Formats: sequence, C-alpha cells, structure tokens
Amino acid sequence: MLEISALELLVAVARLGSLSKAADELGITQPAASARIRTMEQRVGVGLVERSPSGSRLTEAGALVTIWAAKVLEAAEALEAGIETLRTRRDTQLRITASLTVVEHLLPGWLSVLRRERPATAVSIIAENSRAVADRVLSGEADLGFIESATVPPGLDAVPVAEDQLVLVTAPNHPWARRRTPVRTAELARTPLIMRERGSGTRQVLYRALGARGKPCAPLLELPSTTAVRSAVLSGAGPAVVSALAVHDDLLARRLSAVRLQGADLTRTLRAVWPTGHRPSGPARALLAVARRQETTVTAVRR
Repeated sequence: MLEISALELLVAVARLGSLSKAADELGITQPAASARIRTMEQRVGVGLVERSPSGSRLTEAGALVTIWAAKVLEAAEALEAGIETLRTRRDTQLRITASLTVVEHLLPGWLSVLRRERPATAVSIIAENSRAVADRVLSGEADLGFIESATVPPGLDAVPVAEDQLVLVTAPNHPWARRRTPVRTAELARTPLIMRERGSGTRQVLYRALGARGKPCAPLLELPSTTAVRSAVLSGAGPAVVSALAVHDDLLARRLSAVRLQGADLTRTLRAVWPTGHRPSGPARALLAVARRQETTVTAVRR
C-alpha cells in the first residue's frame, strides 16, 4: 500500500504543477519529496511525474493514480474526523450507573468537584440496585458503576470509595425504640423487616450478616428504594436496616430511633466497578479519582 503522505504529495504536484512548491506546501525538503516520488513509482511500477526545468507534470499513469489518490485522501479525512468525534465523545460524556445510596448521598458531591475540574463533561446517571449496576457495566452501557453489595460480581474490577454503616431503625413509638438491651441477631432474623428488593446491596449485606442464624424470615414489606423504606418506617409500619447515610437527619431530629444490634457486623464497603482489564479513562477516570480523594466512613447516630 502507498503511504498517505506520498499520495498527498502526488495530489499537490498535480494541483501546483511543481514538485518544489508541493514540497514547500507539505513542509518537506525537495530532495525528500523527490525520494518519496521515486519510492512511489517503484511500488506502482510506472513513472508518475515528469520533471523539466519549467516544472513538473503528471504522466498519464500519474494522472490516473491522482484521481484514485484523491478518493483515498477523502476517505482518510473522513476516518480522521470520525476518530476525533469518538475522542471528543469519550472526553466530554460520562455514563454512570450507581446504587441508590451512592446516587442520593455521595454522587452529588463527587460530581460537583468533577464539574469544577471538567466543566465540559456531560453526565448521565442511572440509579439501580447493585445487581443491575453490575449488569449495565458488564454490558458496556455505563462507563463506571458504583455498588454497595457485599461482594464484587465476576467480570468486574473494583476499588473502595467509602465505608458505610447499616443501622437498625424504628419509629420512636416502636417497642424496640425504648428497650435497654440490644436486639440480638437471632431475634432480628425472626422479625419481619421492611426491606429493599432482591438484588439490593443493603439486603445482601444484611442477609450475609444474619446467615449464621439461619435464613431470615420473609420481609414485612419489600420496597424498590431506600426512600420508600424510610417512609414506611417513619409511618410506623415496622423496623428496617438501612444505610446511616439515608437516615442521618431523621436520627438527629429524633424522627427515627437507632436500635442497638448485637452479634452482627453491618459495615459495608461501597465500591466503584468497571469491566476487568479495562481501566477507566477520560471523565470516568477523573470521577474515580475524585471519589477516592474524598473516601469517607459513615457512622450511625446513636441515641
């Protein structure tokens, strides 16, 4: 195959009628231009340019090759423009999928910092449970994901971005809110709770913590968001285990009560995830750096 630079030179000679003018336009020396033409003629097998004291002109074969070369150069320009569009899209668009806890309580602060650092970046966010987040990242529908599940799904690499504490909460008029002794894990496992849907990281962490006590009983209510769970607890429907992030203000205002729990570790790691072997780049890498710089530990407010 002939090099693009050689084709550009041939087209310039045809347009300018001079090898030296073509060399000047392309920013190369005349000897380099002559060598490039000779190499091209050797590869084609026929003469392409005739030189004379008055200038240079194309042979019949050279004119034909020039017509073909112009089409190749046009295609090369289209290719370069397409590649530049992909680069621009990569550098100015960021697709995020994250668990509800991260979306509601951590991501807004991270994106505020990212906006100051990369103001041209357009961000789209999909909030889902941790299982769905992993599926979207694996399928390539998102550049970066954030999960709250106890383990990292196969096919994903991960780094911690925060430590979150789950807390057992009730309405202030619930009997557990007034008890002096902690709730033991065996009792919690026997108690119907208000829970998130299957696939939720919060539910996975709770089930893992209670696993040694046998299979937890069926949920009292199964709701699709932490906000819905919180509202149900506030209404007095029953107790729930939720992120301390989600009920921090309610506990401070005493709208909810945190109940001491004995025998279960409800600390969990919030993680950023991406497909194994494909380290985040562009805005995704920048957001990951922001999240790691601001890595936090969340603790529950105790009564």
